[in-house]
Amino acid sequence: MITINQVSRNKRKKKSNKTRSPALTKCPQKSANCMKIYTTTPKKPNSAIRKVAKVLLSNFKVVIAYIPGMGHTLQKFSKVLVRGGKTQDLPGVRYKLIRGKLDFLIKEGTFRRKQGRSKYGIPLEKEN
Repeated sequence: MITINQVSRNKRKKKSNKTRSPALTKCPQKSANCMKIYTTTPKKPNSAIRKVAKVLLSNFKVVIAYIPGMGHTLQKFSKVLVRGGKTQDLPGVRYKLIRGKLDFLIKEGTFRRKQGRSKYGIPLEKEN
């Protein structure tokens, strides 16, 4: 147990919170330019071909981001919006791209969703 003498000499230090997405520098999203679009395979028990992009953030940091959803038309120099959130079975992938913003659009009629629309960039369907 700590004594009063020890407390008076060197104060107790606050435990610092470590961020899971350091490249965003405490921002919810950052805009970025695609540098390279490629595919990769997941860790051991899983088997698939996952689409990822190497992007240059607006603060000049380079990160690897996951491309969610089915199908995309991204290519080199496309403008995208990046959010935090790692992909469990891809090592080193700590960011995801946001669909429906900037150049990362959704093909009309191919993607129907009622719930969780914001994650996929799908606008609210207007009823007549």
